[in-house]
Amino acid sequence: MNLFVFCVFCPFLRVSCSNPLSHWTLLPNVLVLEVDGTWGDHQLSCLAEDSLHRDNQTRDIVWRKNGEEEAHGNSYQVRLVESLGGGNYTCHSKDWSVLNHTEVLIMQHQTNRRRILEKPEQEDYLKCSAQNYSGEFHCSWTWHTSRVGKVAFIKARHVSDDNSTLCSVDASTQQWMCSSAHGNFTCSVDKSGNSISCQDKQHCPFAEESQQIHVTVYVKTSQFLLESYSKLFFLSEIVKPDKVRIWKVNTTVVEWSYPSSWNTPYSYFPLTFQTFQVRGKCRECENPCKGSKRSKTVTVHSRDICLFRVKHRVKAVCVRAKDALCDSQWSEWSHVRELTHLPADSLQDLSYDHFCFEPPL
Repeated sequence: MNLFVFCVFCPFLRVSCSNPLSHWTLLPNVLVLEVDGTWGDHQLSCLAEDSLHRDNQTRDIVWRKNGEEEAHGNSYQVRLVESLGGGNYTCHSKDWSVLNHTEVLIMQHQTNRRRILEKPEQEDYLKCSAQNYSGEFHCSWTWHTSRVGKVAFIKARHVSDDNSTLCSVDASTQQWMCSSAHGNFTCSVDKSGNSISCQDKQHCPFAEESQQIHVTVYVKTSQFLLESYSKLFFLSEIVKPDKVRIWKVNTTVVEWSYPSSWNTPYSYFPLTFQTFQVRGKCRECENPCKGSKRSKTVTVHSRDICLFRVKHRVKAVCVRAKDALCDSQWSEWSHVRELTHLPADSLQDLSYDHFCFEPPL
């Protein structure tokens, strides 16, 4: 009984009984209410008290929620039921001029049930990768089939900079900027709407990584539901080189080299290569590296260009690469095909299966 009386008087005391548990500003005029699913309310104010000059000015204020007229007065109580209550709230003067506006987003507190993004099996919600060690990386995700949303905010920082990181957004370019003592990140949403690209402008590729990068993406739905998804990583954990460059030298030899996007010098950023040759008919001729009868896979350590002798009756040669100094991802397979061979005796002048070298400067 005492608890019931206390909760009844909470609105008059302007104290929240239990819901929302907290509230904070995501962006100017964007308010986040963290709720636990129970009933509650939160008060919005149209004008500051010191700006109300006349008694009847309060009565002339009209509140609208998502365009529909709701109430009158300088304050408005946002009703919270489960995950409902979010919306665009505007207050207007007597002539319908907009005096103030607030977008209210609802975030459910400590729930394991995610509604906006899908989680692939044995993977995280965010999948991040980097082409090299320049400080640029990309993170992508998969929208839930029934709840496609959009990015509301991006925060990128080093783990030691949690309390000192300041983030803002350029509304004209939709570019987020997060600055701190150890990092200066810029992030933008890709045209697809399901991935972001970020760059740490203070990153030095020659220095050993001492701080992990922490990326948080806030996404919202048209129902004003907000969720956050985070990923923690070193660049060395997510680096995935672009495809290896490979081409035919002649009818018996192919040549490959580092991806053009990989860091230089290659002696400081070495790659390890894997290669195999495809014989017989290819099952998927557009991608002969997949599902075809292959020779034994050969691992090659090289600091630049490799020449590789092609065996007789080989239809294609496939090659991929990974960072030689850490356990990171392999690149996608590259291949060269339509190899027309000379007679077998023409191979006698090639005494190697593969030969790698650094070209002259």
